[in-house]
Amino acid sequence: MIYFDELVAKTRQKSKPSDKVLAISGSPRKGGNTDIIIKQMIAGLKSVDISSEHVNLGEVDFQGCVGCERCRRDKVCTRLKDGMSTIYPDIMESQGMILASPVHNYNITAWMKAFIDRLYCFYEFDNNTRPRQWSSRLANQGRKVVIAAICEQEQVEDMGFALEAMKRPMEALGFEVVGILPVFLAFEKGAVKKQQDIMDKAFELGVKLGEEIG
Repeated sequence: MIYFDELVAKTRQKSKPSDKVLAISGSPRKGGNTDIIIKQMIAGLKSVDISSEHVNLGEVDFQGCVGCERCRRDKVCTRLKDGMSTIYPDIMESQGMILASPVHNYNITAWMKAFIDRLYCFYEFDNNTRPRQWSSRLANQGRKVVIAAICEQEQVEDMGFALEAMKRPMEALGFEVVGILPVFLAFEKGAVKKQQDIMDKAFELGVKLGEEIG
């Protein structure tokens, strides 16, 4: 309980984010194509001296938002004391983010969707209006994000809503999307390594993100 209280207090702190990047993988496959893409982006970040942290949501014990609205009062999720509580401080401290997800049934994975839903705690709402007006506590801080979606098929239509499902929420939270990477023909583990153009683009997006926040 003490550890959780410390995490809550840390998340509530209002401080300028630092020049680091938090990379979030929505894949349940550790070391698969999604992680490979993220590691390539991280290599790009390292080339311009930007530090990073890589979180694979498949290894985090957490659940989706339950809609209790308690976070509107507490400024962080206090209803669910789980692995997401450990990620909140890193979100606050990182000026850059990478979101990458495989495509599951024309959308992002359940892990990535649950992660994005749990970012609801960063919104502020005006209860005196209907529909309620809102703002984000993460906005106007120069935050940047790169988004990637990985699928087996070869057309962007086959990705369905995956890219938009990450892009629109991050923009609403106040992040500038500085790059989007759709990856096709990648199903078998490690298949993306055979696509040198994609590996190069992932590296270049890491460099771009690092330069944007550095």
